[in-house]
Amino acid sequence: MATAFVLINTYLGKEEELMNEIEKTENVVAVYMVYGKYDIIAKIDAKSFEKVKETITWKIRKLDDVKSTITMFATEI
Repeated sequence: MATAFVLINTYLGKEEELMNEIEKTENVVAVYMVYGKYDIIAKIDAKSFEKVKETITWKIRKLDDVKSTITMFATEI
């Protein structure tokens, strides 16, 4: 299992709409609205890091209201 957290910036007033779209995306297991430097955090779980990267690159980042993203891959100790 591969896990990543994606920090997402969107446009003012688009947070809730974008969260709803991200929640419907395959491999997304949690989405949170946050306050601070980023607007939304999404947790991605997939069978491989390649699948996680595909979800972020071809599904989340392609959404109209995504301004920018930062991805943090998680590892187990």
